[in-house]
Amino acid sequence: MEIKIHSSFLPHLDAEESMRFYRDTMGFEVRMDVGYNDMRWVTVGPPGQPDTNIVLHPPAATPGLTDAEKQTLRELMAKGTYFGINLATDDVDATFDLLQSRGAEVAQEPIDQPYGVRDCAFRDPAGNEIKIQQTA
Repeated sequence: MEIKIHSSFLPHLDAEESMRFYRDTMGFEVRMDVGYNDMRWVTVGPPGQPDTNIVLHPPAATPGLTDAEKQTLRELMAKGTYFGINLATDDVDATFDLLQSRGAEVAQEPIDQPYGVRDCAFRDPAGNEIKIQQTA
C-alpha cells in the first residue's frame, strides 16, 4: 500500500488574483477551475508533477462557519498567519531571485536556519506564506 500527498489546500480571497500568482509568478499549471454559486476552487501544481496539487479555495465555503468566524479567518489571512505551504528547490537563491523578479512579495530573504535548512519565504495574494527550502 502506498499513500501519497495528492492535494493541499490554501485559501484565497480572489480566485483570479491567486490563479495569476500561482501560474505567472510561481510557474505552476492551472489544472482545474471549478465554480459553484459565487465561489471558485482553482487547482494548480508544478509542471511535471501531475500528482501534486494545491487547491486554492474560498475560505467562506467551509460549512457551518459563523459570520464572526469568517471575519476571524479574513483577519488571520491578512496577517499571513492562517495558512502556508512548504515547497522545496535545489537552488533556493536562484528561486528567490526569480520569484522576486516576477514581483512576489518577499516575507524572508534566503537564510541559513539554525536547524540546518536554507530557506526563503514569500506571501501569495491572500497572505498565505510560501516557504521554500533548499533540498541539495
